Amino acid sequence: MGSLNIENVKKSFGSVDILKGINLAVEDGEFVVFVGPSGCGKSTLLRIIAGLEDTTSGVVKIDGQRVNDVPPAKRGIAMVFQSYALYPHLTVRNNMGLGLKQAGEAAAEIDRRIKTASGMLALEPYLERRPSELSGGQRQRVAIGRAVVREPKLFLFDEPLSNLDAALRVNTRIEIAQLHQRLKSTMIYVTHDQVEAMTLADKIVVLNAGHIEQVGAPMQLYNDPDNTFVAGFIGSPKMNFVDGARLGESVRTIGVRPEHVTVSREAGVWKGTVVYAEHLGADTYLYLDTEKAGSITVRLSGEYRVEPGETIHATPDPARTLRFDENGKRLRG
Repeated sequence: MGSLNIENVKKSFGSVDILKGINLAVEDGEFVVFVGPSGCGKSTLLRIIAGLEDTTSGVVKIDGQRVNDVPPAKRGIAMVFQSYALYPHLTVRNNMGLGLKQAGEAAAEIDRRIKTASGMLALEPYLERRPSELSGGQRQRVAIGRAVVREPKLFLFDEPLSNLDAALRVNTRIEIAQLHQRLKSTMIYVTHDQVEAMTLADKIVVLNAGHIEQVGAPMQLYNDPDNTFVAGFIGSPKMNFVDGARLGESVRTIGVRPEHVTVSREAGVWKGTVVYAEHLGADTYLYLDTEKAGSITVRLSGEYRVEPGETIHATPDPARTLRFDENGKRLRG
């Protein structure tokens, strides 16, 4: 079991309020991602769950039991940090097994767990190597393996891929997803990267300035955001926002995603000029300066040949256009 309940958790450092009343339920076996900009409180919340920070007020429960006063080692959690934090003088095998040895586990049980974890993470050929003999991706897998051998109730990941290059981030992200499928364990993952959030999560928690803005499945947040913050944070390229007054609308803000805009050289709703075009092979991103809507981004499938300075017409899909009030709240219906 690995359920988690966070009840009105607040955290302040002196006069600065970091978390302003967080309520969240995580079911056993869920992969939940905390996402948001730097300073939103996501890492602080993770450290509170781990027991590395105290709450100012509020309750944290794991499997229904209050753990506010339970030390980290007794909470049944394992944490993977941004830095690998491996012992350079120990082999991979000993790095993975050190915590179990310190906890008094039998040698045979330690060997069994290391064998299982190293098999999951393709680390068997490297068990007798030291960290200096490994790549960055292999070191991160060792850090994950060190968490796996503990067989915790909760896995906590604090931006574990941020030190890896782009290709390794993709590969390690897939490995973490496969690990979750095999273990069926509860995982909570912190990132500022909304692509990681969209690809890994069963449920995303979007945080902003110490508040939860919205909780939901990735495509729910993408297609049905509650406010302009979530609409703008989730999705790449980000959603276009247009002042409703420029379009003769009574609402404050109009939102439309770049892929929900079509273009034509002949006619359309918004006449504009091509400022720049990014040709990515599978997609083409057009950056337009339009007369009515201002600057907008269009995402087109495949290759679309166009030159900067060329006149082009953009048309938003009315069925996929969102509207928001003066406070950024989504208007529905």
